[in-house]
Amino acid sequence: MFVTRILLLTTALGVCLSVSALAEGLAPTTITEWKAVYGTVEARDRIPARARLGGTLVTLSVAEGDEVEAGQELARIVDDKLDFQLAGLEAQREALTAQLANAKADLKRGQDLLKDGVTTTQRVDALQTAVDVLTGQIAALDAQGEVISQQAKEGTVLAPVAGRVLDVPVTKGAVVMPGEVVAVVGGGGTFLRIAVPERHAVALDEGDLIVISGPDGDHEGTLARVYPLVEAGRVTADVEIEGLSDRFVGTRMLVRLPVGEREALLVPAADVVTRAGLDFVGIQMGETVALRSIVSGQPQVIDGVPMVEVLSGLQVGDVVVAVPAVDAEASHD
Repeated sequence: MFVTRILLLTTALGVCLSVSALAEGLAPTTITEWKAVYGTVEARDRIPARARLGGTLVTLSVAEGDEVEAGQELARIVDDKLDFQLAGLEAQREALTAQLANAKADLKRGQDLLKDGVTTTQRVDALQTAVDVLTGQIAALDAQGEVISQQAKEGTVLAPVAGRVLDVPVTKGAVVMPGEVVAVVGGGGTFLRIAVPERHAVALDEGDLIVISGPDGDHEGTLARVYPLVEAGRVTADVEIEGLSDRFVGTRMLVRLPVGEREALLVPAADVVTRAGLDFVGIQMGETVALRSIVSGQPQVIDGVPMVEVLSGLQVGDVVVAVPAVDAEASHD
């Protein structure tokens, strides 16, 4: 009933509102066609921290979501066999050291006897060789001990990059093998990865402006890379967004991509009057202004001015002017 009264009022009176200001006639405006797709937040560097030593995981100092620095200790792995091997090498070294002390004593006596002409040079050379052999064996044991000590140090798992821990697939007390992943660290910042239907891929160019819809409003990003491989009918692309959080890697966000251009009739949003669910605009009709019903489309922003696309009700050349809002109380009468 309320809508009928408005339409009758508009038709009968012509809504003869006196407006002194004139406006230019409507002309088509080129607007960008946007394609809505979902993008996924990805870490730029996603590097696994692997175990270099097989053994038991005795310490695990991080969990999913923790921030870490490059080189920070994440876990520690212990192989008890290494301690036994070091103990065995130490025992061998002590035995060789005792033999070396005895060989040096024999060499000293042989050198003294050689001075007195009691022994031969060949005998002294044999004693010297025994000393050199024992010295070399001790040095070899020391080197082997350093290797085992280094293996024990490699039980410490370090963060490969600075960033956030994305996954920890093991637990404390687990037995791990060399090369097994202890944690996955994402670092180097984040970007948005999108998959676009291949029919729209030809319209994508690196550097294009991308609109991202988030819970706190729309943000702008830049299309950084378009990958040439088509998988399952979709093209993968990366979008750079300043200040994109890495708290939730894998989060899906709505992205609008520019896939084409078209012409449309636009009117300022401030000139659209809504009554009872219908949209009206003022049209200059000679010396008067008449309200005309329109079907509104998607809102647009042109040069910072909110605009409304008109799907029907207006045509090229119509002069749209601002009109005062219709008094609601008067319309109810």
